[in-house]
Amino acid sequence: MGSQIRPLLAMSSYLLCFSFIVVNAVNEEKKGYSFEKGFVFINETSFIGKIEDDFVCATLDWWPTQKCDYGRCSWGHASLLNLDLKNNVLLNAVKAFSPLKIRLGGTLQDKVTYGTEDYHHPCTPFVRNTSRMFDFTKGCLPMHRAKIIFGLNALNGKSIQSGSAVGPWNHTNAESFIRYTVKKNYTIHGWELGNELSGKGIGASISADRYASDVSTLRHMIEDVYRGIKPKPLVISPGGFFDATWFKEFVTKAGKSVDVITHHIYNLGPGVDEHISKKILDPSYLDGEAKTFNSLKNILQSSGTSATAWVGEAGGAYNSGRHLVSDAFVNSFWYLDQLGMSATYDTRAYCRQTLVGGNYGLLNVSTFMPNPDYYSALLWHRLMGHRVLAARFSGTKKIRAYAHCAKQQKGITILLLNLGNSTVLAEVSLKFTKPPHDHVKFREEYHLTAKNQNLHSQVMLLNGNILRVNKDGAIPPLKPVHVDPSKPIVVTPLSVVFAHIPDVIIPACT
Repeated sequence: MGSQIRPLLAMSSYLLCFSFIVVNAVNEEKKGYSFEKGFVFINETSFIGKIEDDFVCATLDWWPTQKCDYGRCSWGHASLLNLDLKNNVLLNAVKAFSPLKIRLGGTLQDKVTYGTEDYHHPCTPFVRNTSRMFDFTKGCLPMHRAKIIFGLNALNGKSIQSGSAVGPWNHTNAESFIRYTVKKNYTIHGWELGNELSGKGIGASISADRYASDVSTLRHMIEDVYRGIKPKPLVISPGGFFDATWFKEFVTKAGKSVDVITHHIYNLGPGVDEHISKKILDPSYLDGEAKTFNSLKNILQSSGTSATAWVGEAGGAYNSGRHLVSDAFVNSFWYLDQLGMSATYDTRAYCRQTLVGGNYGLLNVSTFMPNPDYYSALLWHRLMGHRVLAARFSGTKKIRAYAHCAKQQKGITILLLNLGNSTVLAEVSLKFTKPPHDHVKFREEYHLTAKNQNLHSQVMLLNGNILRVNKDGAIPPLKPVHVDPSKPIVVTPLSVVFAHIPDVIIPACT
C-alpha cells in the first residue's frame, strides 16, 4: 500500500450599523405554493468558533469484502488492504478538496499487527470468524503494501477481563511501524490510539486512567522517534463514543500528551431501521446531538487543555448505514446539519465514515462515482471559512441555518436547509455605514435538489443541472447562479442552499 496512499495525503470595508444581520423570510401565497415566514439572525460582532482548513475529513476502513450487515455486503474492495487507489475517479474526488484529511482506521484496527522486520510471525489477512471479537480474526498489514496509517492497535498486550481491557499497552509493534514510516520519509498527519474503547466501549473498554497512561506512552514515543523532525504528527485519542464522565477524567489525566480529542457519532441508529429518513427530517431529532458537542466543548474549556475536538468518525447510521438513505440525497440534510452544528461548538474537523465503503460512503463502493453527500461536502469545503458565526432562525422549525465568514474571499456564506414542504423566501436585509469601492452586483447561490424530487435518489442537481463526472473521471465544476442581491433567496421544499454574499464585511470576519 506504500505507493498507493501518497495521492490521498497530497490530497477566509463594510461595517454593519447593528449587531445582527437579519434575513427576512416573507410570508406569501402564490400560484398554489405555500410560503413560510421567518428570520435568520447572524451576530456580526464576533465569531463563536473556528474550523480547520481541512475541516471536512473522510475515513477509510479495514473491513474486508466479507463484511455484511442485514444480508447486504456493502464493502466490496474498499478495504485499506485492497482499495484501488489508482482509480481516476477516486483520485480526482480526493484532489478536488486540496487537501482532504483522511483518517485510516476503524473497528478492526485494534486487531491489526504490522508486518515489519521485527515481526517474526506469518503475516495473514483478516478472516471471518463469528466466534471472535468483531466477527473477524486478527489481521496483519504487509509492509510492502503500506505507506501510512493513522489508527493504532490500543489492545496490544492487554488481557480482556469481563469486557475490560487491562494492563499496559504493548507498544513494541506500533513503534516498529512508526519507525518504518519515518525511515521511508512518509508524512503522517497524526497517530490515533484505539477505536471505540472509551466509556463502555464496543467489544472491549479501557479505563480513562489507563488510557491516559497509554497515550502518554505514545507521546513519549513520538517525541523520541521524530526527534529533530518537524512538524511532528499529532497525538490523537480516544476515537470512541462520548461519555462525559469518562472523557472528563481522560482529558484531565492525559494533559499535554494528547493534541486532539476525537469522538464518534452514529446518532441515527442501526442501518436496518426503516425510519432513518424520518429522523433526518425531524428538527428536534437533529437537535439532540448538540448536547454532546456542548458537553465536550465545556470539558475542554474547563480543563485548560490545549487539545481541540474532532469528530473522528461519523456515518449517521451504524452497521454500514442504509442503502438509498445513507448514500442518497436525503442524507445531506443530516450530514450538512452535523457539519454546521459541530462547527458552532468549536469542533475543528469532522471525519465522515467513509470516503468509500459501506452504504454511507461519499463515493459509490463499486464505481467510485460521487454520492450526493460528496458534493455537499465539497461545497462546504470551498465556501465555509475558518470563522464560525452565530446564526439563529426565528420562524418555521423546518429551516436550519448556519453561517461562516466566506472562505478565501470576501463576505459571508449562509447555509440554509429546508426540511419542510413549503418554500421559504429569504430576504437579506443589510445596512452599512459606507458603500464599498469594489461593490459586487450579484449574490452567488448554489441550490441542491434531488432528481425528480425523490429524496432517495442518488443523483443530485446543482441549480437544476445533474452533477456527474465526465468520461475521464473528472469532478464536475460547481458553478453558482448569480442573483440580484435585492432579490430574496428562494429555498424550495426539501432543498439545500449555499448563498455567498460577497458585499458583507463585518467585524467578526476582519
